[in-house]
Amino acid sequence: MEKLKEDTINHPPWYTKGKIEVLDFILDQGLDWCSSNAIKYISRAPYKGKEINDLQKAIWYLQKRVKQLEAK
Repeated sequence: MEKLKEDTINHPPWYTKGKIEVLDFILDQGLDWCSSNAIKYISRAPYKGKEINDLQKAIWYLQKRVKQLEAK
């Protein structure tokens, strides 16, 4: 039997933990760009080997979103 390769383009394993893909959640919720990216970084943080970096990047995106909202 041929061994299946991970599909890191269409279904990266760090985005497909759990019952739904992160993208499906983001689309369902209609999230803005910054919030969407924060969700992506948070959801994959434990699985890519640099958890602190991904969590710091999520914080960066959330801070950008807060500034956008404050500017309105």
